[in-house]
Amino acid sequence: MEQPSEQLHSAEYQQLGQALVQAGCLSGTDLQRVLQMEEVKQKRSSLSNLLVRLGLVSETNIATHLAELLDLPKVEPKDFPPVALLPDTLSYRFLKDTHVLPLNLDDQTLVLAMADPQDQFAVEAVELASGYRVQKRVALATELDNAIEKLYGQGTSQMGNILAGVSATEASDDEEDIEHLKDMASEAPVIRLVNLIMQRAVESRASDIHIEPFEDCLKVRYRIDGVLQEGEAPPVKMSPAVISRIKIMSRLNIAERRLPQDGRIEMRLQGKDLDIRVSTVPTMHGESVVMRLLDRETVSLDFRALGLDEALLKKLYEVLSIPHGMLVVTGPTGSGKTTTLYTALSKLNTEQSKLITVEDPVEYQLPGINQIQVKPSIGLNFAGALRAIVRQDPDVIMVGEMRDLETARICVQSALTGHIVLSTLHTNDAASSVTRLLEMGVEDYLLTSTLNAAIGQRLVRRLCMHCREPYTPLPEIVEELGLKKFSGGEPITLYSPKGCEHCGGSGYRGRVAIIELLIMNDTLRKLVMSRSDSGTIHAAAREAGMRTMYEDGCLKALQGLTSIEDVIRVTQES
Repeated sequence: MEQPSEQLHSAEYQQLGQALVQAGCLSGTDLQRVLQMEEVKQKRSSLSNLLVRLGLVSETNIATHLAELLDLPKVEPKDFPPVALLPDTLSYRFLKDTHVLPLNLDDQTLVLAMADPQDQFAVEAVELASGYRVQKRVALATELDNAIEKLYGQGTSQMGNILAGVSATEASDDEEDIEHLKDMASEAPVIRLVNLIMQRAVESRASDIHIEPFEDCLKVRYRIDGVLQEGEAPPVKMSPAVISRIKIMSRLNIAERRLPQDGRIEMRLQGKDLDIRVSTVPTMHGESVVMRLLDRETVSLDFRALGLDEALLKKLYEVLSIPHGMLVVTGPTGSGKTTTLYTALSKLNTEQSKLITVEDPVEYQLPGINQIQVKPSIGLNFAGALRAIVRQDPDVIMVGEMRDLETARICVQSALTGHIVLSTLHTNDAASSVTRLLEMGVEDYLLTSTLNAAIGQRLVRRLCMHCREPYTPLPEIVEELGLKKFSGGEPITLYSPKGCEHCGGSGYRGRVAIIELLIMNDTLRKLVMSRSDSGTIHAAAREAGMRTMYEDGCLKALQGLTSIEDVIRVTQES
C-alpha cells in the first residue's frame, strides 16, 4: 500500500532537485549524492532540509523553488501573526520540530506557514489536532523558528538554546590545558555556536566578523555595508572555546596565544562557497579574531554595477586601451580598490593577452589570469615576485599594493618597457597618489612617462529602494553643500533611509563607489616635474574636467542611490 506514496515522495524530491539544478543553485552531482543518502531514502529527513543542513543550497532558494513548484504563496515575517494562534492545541515542541507556524484562522481553514510544504505528516497532524482544514504557505525555516521562539517559546534566542546545552565545566576558563581547550572546541554546542555566528554574518550580508574578548564580556560585531553593528554574543566564559574552534577551522596553532596568526577557512554555507580570511591578535583579555568573508558569487566585476556612469566609464576605457603605462587606484582600507582592479583585469583579459597578478592575499580567483600569492616568510615579497614575472612575458601586471620604493620602481620600469601595470596606494585622493610616489623616491621624469591615470575612490551605502523617503532640503543646506550646480535648474530632491524588512531596518542595502579619475595631461606632467604639492595638482585636474569624489557622491545622492549624509561621512567634505 505504501509503494505509490513512496514513489510520489521520490518524484516530488526529483522535481525540486531538478528545479534547483536548472536554476544553477545546485550541481547535478550533489543532487544525486544527496538522493542516495539513507536519511532521504528512509524519509528521516526531507530533501530541502538536508540540502540546507549540508550548506548546498540557501533557505531562500529552497523556499522560492518550493513555492513555484507547488504553486503556493511565499510569506515573509511581516505576514506572521502578532500573537500565538492555538497555543493550547499546538505545542511549542511540535512547531519547532516540524518548522510550521499558524498564520490565520478563517471559518474552518487554518493558514499554515511551512518550511517544507511536502511534509504531509505535519499537515495531517495539525488538521487532526486543530479540527481545521490546512492551507499551506511557504516560509524560511530560520524566520519560522524565530517567530515560534517569540510567540510560543520563552523568548530565548537560537544562541540561548545552544548555550543551554553548555555546562559550567565545559565553559571553564582553563586556558593552560591545551587538550582540554581542544576538547571544548570540538563539542557540539561550541561548533553550533560558531556556525551560527557565521550563518548570521551571511544572512546579514556582512563583510567582516569581529570577535573581541574584554574583561567582563565577549563582543561579536558584524561589518555590514561598511559599518560595524553589534550582534548577539555568547558569555565571556565561552571566549576560549569559541576562539579555539575558529583557530582549529583555520588550521592555526591553538597553543600559541602570544603572537598574531593568519589563517583561512573554505566552507559552504547557505548555498554559498565562502573563502574566509582569519586574523588573530593577542589582547589584554584574550585573542581578538577578525574574519573577512569573501563570497565569490556576489562580487560584481562590472564597472556600471560598481557605480561608474557612462561619461566616467568612457574616460576609463580610454585609459585602459593605452597599450602601456600605469593605472593607480587609491583609497583607505575597505574602499573597494581591489574590486576595481579585478574589474579592470576582467576587461583586459582576452585570448591575446597574458595577465599576471602579485597579491597579498589573493582575494578572488579569476579564470585565465595567473595569480601569485606573496609569502614573505620564505622571501617571496612583492619586489621579488615582480622581478620574476617580468621575465614571464606578461602583457598586463597587477600589483596588490606598492608598499616600498623597490616595488614602485619595478612597476615604473615595467610600465616603461611596454607593460600595462595596475596597482594600489593608500592615499586620500587621486592627486595625493602622484606626490606619494615622488616622496617614495620614484624619479619625476619616469613618473611623467609612465603614469596614465589615478583613481581615488570611497564606498557609500546604497539606499534601500523599498523604503527610501524623498525630501526637499532647506535652501541653506543646498547652498552649504553646493548642490545647485548638479541639479540643472530642476527642484532638488534628496532621499533619506527609513528601514524595512528588506534592508534589516537600516535603510541601506549594499554599497556603491564614488570615484574621481585623474587623467595625466601636459599641464599635470609639468606640475609633477616642478614637484608641486597635491593641492596644486588636484586644482589643475579639476580645471581639466576631473569630477571629485564629493561631486560624484552628490550626483548619486540626487539620483537617490545614497544619502547626502553618507557622502559627507566618507568624504569628510562640506
